[in-house]
Amino acid sequence: MATVQPLKSSIDRQPEQLMLIDGERVRAGSGNTINVFDPSTGRLIGTVPDGAQADIERAVAAASRAFRSPEWSGLSGQARARILWRTADLMEQNIEELANLEALNSGMIVPMAQDMVQFSAELFRYFAGWCTKIYGLTAEIGAAPSQFHAYTLREPVGVCGFILPWNVPIPAACLKLAPALAAGCTAVIKPAEETPLTALRLGELMHEAGVPAGVINIVTGFGHTAGAALAANENVAKIAFTGSTEVGKLIVQAAAGNLKKVTLELGGKSPVVVFADCDLERAIAGVAGGVFTHAGQLCIAGSRLLVERKSFDQVVSGLAGAAKSLKIGGAFDPQTQVGPLISEKQLQRVTGLIQSGADQGAEVVTGGKRCGTGGYFVEPTVLANPRTDARVLKEEIFGPVITALPFDDIEEVTQEANRTEYGLAAAVWTRDLNKAHTMARRIQSGIVWINCQLMADPSLPLGGYKQSGWGRECGPEGLDAYLQSKAVIAMVS
Repeated sequence: MATVQPLKSSIDRQPEQLMLIDGERVRAGSGNTINVFDPSTGRLIGTVPDGAQADIERAVAAASRAFRSPEWSGLSGQARARILWRTADLMEQNIEELANLEALNSGMIVPMAQDMVQFSAELFRYFAGWCTKIYGLTAEIGAAPSQFHAYTLREPVGVCGFILPWNVPIPAACLKLAPALAAGCTAVIKPAEETPLTALRLGELMHEAGVPAGVINIVTGFGHTAGAALAANENVAKIAFTGSTEVGKLIVQAAAGNLKKVTLELGGKSPVVVFADCDLERAIAGVAGGVFTHAGQLCIAGSRLLVERKSFDQVVSGLAGAAKSLKIGGAFDPQTQVGPLISEKQLQRVTGLIQSGADQGAEVVTGGKRCGTGGYFVEPTVLANPRTDARVLKEEIFGPVITALPFDDIEEVTQEANRTEYGLAAAVWTRDLNKAHTMARRIQSGIVWINCQLMADPSLPLGGYKQSGWGRECGPEGLDAYLQSKAVIAMVS
């Protein structure tokens, strides 16, 4: 597998990156560091501070001061909107560097990384528009002879803690930062220890855009130290987390101390329903893109394929052909269509789950093996007809792996689509509008795509049913997550 050298970025200029606290670049109080690797090659590319509880406390104190400071709390909605808009402009002006960092650190192929930076910029523009549209209400209450003037205020919740995933670092950060800043909150960000680089660079750009010192603080570190300390800190009013359901449950427990508000975007095991009446060629291409993009490391990846029996063999065969045709390679190779997994640990987990599927009755139609020796690559894999109790049907794999099962009627496929503890995303492929919208109502999922997959927009809510999370990001609901309501009642007479 040929190695393509990454383009120059800030990590080349300064391999030792520093945290951002109260507007200053700082090392961890312990002086310890964490190594950062390139998943495409496995090579060390730099270090970041190993932040811990003392660093989190320092960052939260800075965010608390900034939240109370007139320099931030005294800004008008128009002023906050201008800062968010300038942030979007700066992201676009630095799109090459940000995309290179995302690709280098996460293994995301460069074209996708560029799309992610562009989407992130649009998040700031969308929420910039909401800065001037945070309204309260007036109400007539009471009865004669007394009169009251009553109204509501919508106010920022306060200091927010953001704990980010390693798979899509920059959009995950911006999904939280944009609405939080639009609402007037301040933030402490804990990036994933594997992928901290774009968050650190984003913090620099946001300061350049006019965000005052202390409004955004970035503490790098491990989840069980820095992340746990942030979730438990009693001066944090809200936690927003994207990651596994297992860790999400730990965050809920940690947040119980001061009953902080919690938004969770967690795991997925998304069903993809293919009816025989659909455009099968288009569906096969869509299903392949929906699970093999970013090597399957997307919580919304369509990993459970359910195909009407009369078309099952054709769809599985077509999907296997699509999987075999995909070019596997490093993030900076312009020919690459499927990049690496994030780490050796994740590679071992994915290949172990593939093997368990084969052991539990699944036919490995294609793929299933590790590729090369210099990075963390796994072949795009199609598993047909696993046992209904197989781990590959129940657990989130987070790799380029899809299972396929046949169905005979809409009742059967509804039951199978919902036979999971998750409910983040789903897709339906059919030409029959009645089937499409019937399934959209029946599937227990926060997103249902019809004849498409992996589509998102800042104006539409993103979040899950069941154990795929609490709350929503994006759209008006995404802003509401960072606001709280206050009733004011004044006696007039």
